[in-house]
Amino acid sequence: MNAFSPAEITGNYALAGAAKTASPAGRTLALGVWGGYMIGMGGAAAITAAHALANPSAASLAAGLIFPFGLCMVALLGAELFTGNCLMVISVLERKSTLRGMLSNWLLVYVSNGAGAMLLAAAFVYSGSLNHGGGALAVHAIRMAAAKCSLEFGEAVVLGIACNLLVCIGVLCSLSAKCASGKIQGAYIPVALFVICGFEHSVANLFFIPAGLLALSAPEYARMAAEAGVNLQALSWTGFALRNLLPVTLGNIIGGVGIGMMMWACHRPPRKPAET
Repeated sequence: MNAFSPAEITGNYALAGAAKTASPAGRTLALGVWGGYMIGMGGAAAITAAHALANPSAASLAAGLIFPFGLCMVALLGAELFTGNCLMVISVLERKSTLRGMLSNWLLVYVSNGAGAMLLAAAFVYSGSLNHGGGALAVHAIRMAAAKCSLEFGEAVVLGIACNLLVCIGVLCSLSAKCASGKIQGAYIPVALFVICGFEHSVANLFFIPAGLLALSAPEYARMAAEAGVNLQALSWTGFALRNLLPVTLGNIIGGVGIGMMMWACHRPPRKPAET
């Protein structure tokens, strides 16, 4: 067969999750920075492609077709991604790793994903990349960040759940493949769906919202955003942390852990009978 069965995927991930918890902290942090950078690059390319499209549906489609390559790179190159690592609950349920080990991995990867994504956001802003279209890309980045910070708490949680259901489905579909092209296809389609639908991804937002906030700190970009009618009331570092990142991260955890628990419950490897 050209693909692993669902039971094989579950068993393989149980072992992979155990390896993640046993990995040295320095290696985990480095791979997390790498993962945050790759997701951020997907975001940077997506908003660059979509910023000049006046039709919202066309803009969502353009972003959805481009952003998933970030997860494809993560899947192919073995980087660490917090949202995908929510599936490590499979390893805990299978008794291949401990709850403490999983939570420690989550913390290290979340922090390092944030470092990679936010460093890219700073480079993206201060390199002049936002000057596309005479600053139209900067206005687009600010508008997107402001919209994300304007979400109600419960709304952001639900959008985070919906997002990571699809991200983790993408990770599992990628793991089902035995070839590089299959891994790309498996990761690509579910992520494209979440982007087109406008769901919320915590690691991606660690690029999108800092990019908008840093752009807003430039007087010229701030003036252009105000002239374009962007509502900047909710856009602040505090709003970013409390109104978006906190509820979206919570939703991502619920969605990812839920998928992991369902996979384990439905497809867990059979227990070997005890020796008599």
